[in-house]
Amino acid sequence: MAIVDVVKYNGKPDVLAWKYPNEELGTWTQLIVNESQEAILVKSGKVLDVFGSGRHTLDTANIPILNNIVNLPFGGRSPFTAEVWYINKGYNLDIKWGTPTPIQIQDPKYGIFIPVRSNGVFGIHVTDGKKFLVKLVTTMSAFDTTTVTKYFRSLYITKIKDAISTYLIHDQISMLEINAYIDELSEYLKEKIQPVMAEYGIELVSFYVNEISVPEDDTAVKQLKDALSKRAEMNIIGYNYQQERSFDTLEGAAKNTGSTAAPLLGAGMGLSMGLGMGQGVGTTFGNMAQEIQINTPNDATKECPKCHTRVPQAQRFCGNCGADTKQAEPSLTCSACGGIVTEDTKFCPECGRKLNHCPNCGNDMADDAPKCDSCGYAKPQQCPGCGATISAASKFCPECGHVLTKFCPKCNFQIDGDEKFCPECGEKL
Repeated sequence: MAIVDVVKYNGKPDVLAWKYPNEELGTWTQLIVNESQEAILVKSGKVLDVFGSGRHTLDTANIPILNNIVNLPFGGRSPFTAEVWYINKGYNLDIKWGTPTPIQIQDPKYGIFIPVRSNGVFGIHVTDGKKFLVKLVTTMSAFDTTTVTKYFRSLYITKIKDAISTYLIHDQISMLEINAYIDELSEYLKEKIQPVMAEYGIELVSFYVNEISVPEDDTAVKQLKDALSKRAEMNIIGYNYQQERSFDTLEGAAKNTGSTAAPLLGAGMGLSMGLGMGQGVGTTFGNMAQEIQINTPNDATKECPKCHTRVPQAQRFCGNCGADTKQAEPSLTCSACGGIVTEDTKFCPECGRKLNHCPNCGNDMADDAPKCDSCGYAKPQQCPGCGATISAASKFCPECGHVLTKFCPKCNFQIDGDEKFCPECGEKL
């Protein structure tokens, strides 16, 4: 093979490290290094020297160590074999990144798990060519920006999940509001990723989060957006969910032509809607409807369990408060003595015990009870793997994937604790 006279960089702009394809060099070979480049001479796996911009002759004056590895015949001119690596030290500011699969994160405001995707760009600059070549490039013939994204993918995905979770949980920000904090997230992620890249001779110049999105076709996202849209509609019109159910009840009664109250209720609802005086007129006709219901024979009416208004037997929802009359409101009792308490009671009036109200139904729970005896609400548990607070019904930790419950392989009985045998069928676990 012919001895190379001139060595130049012929790589693309997005290539960070490129090896000259010919290794047959001589002590007269001219090495040309452009601005924002660095050339590294490697022989037998060891770095001999690093060359900055300019024209360099590979002779013993520039590389004294060649005296020990090259046999120098007549006149000090001799061929030798070595690798020439060019390191591109220019700034690459448009390297795209993205999460390949959605990240499951629980929305702290609404309590549902939402799949999250994120993408953006970052910029890098090679500051230490020797460290970059030895630690990252190794034996590859070229190293471009796509390879950088691939090598550091697990790093930025982990940091992004941690950053988004931190903002959601600590600051109680909804997933649907997280895009308002993109600038803060970008700075936070840059600070977290930069020290890791510096170990490989790379400076992280910038890191931008362009978008944090959720799939529009996800069931949980659809339900949440529909609920928020409905709430916004009610706020614009000027009534709440309870009033809407009351209107539905009045409308149903007005359509019942067999009812003596139908004409009056229909007129009242029409007047209330037409004048836009919701609360005033609605209250007036609500009272009139209540008087009509009171004058109805008791055997044809029933009492609302919430507000104690008399409503027709065939009517399910109370026209006064909108409560479901088919579901009797349970009385709250102390778990220790059985005394009657309310949701606002802090201590039992019978035995003086401090009450532990269930956040779901309001009934008192025993201090050591894992779940509520009235509604079955289970206390949140803590993941033994990462310490995250998660739902008691979860089988796997949504943060780290730790298995929270186990089941018997024979009878599928749920095993709690560190039992070695199934308590249901005796199968060895």
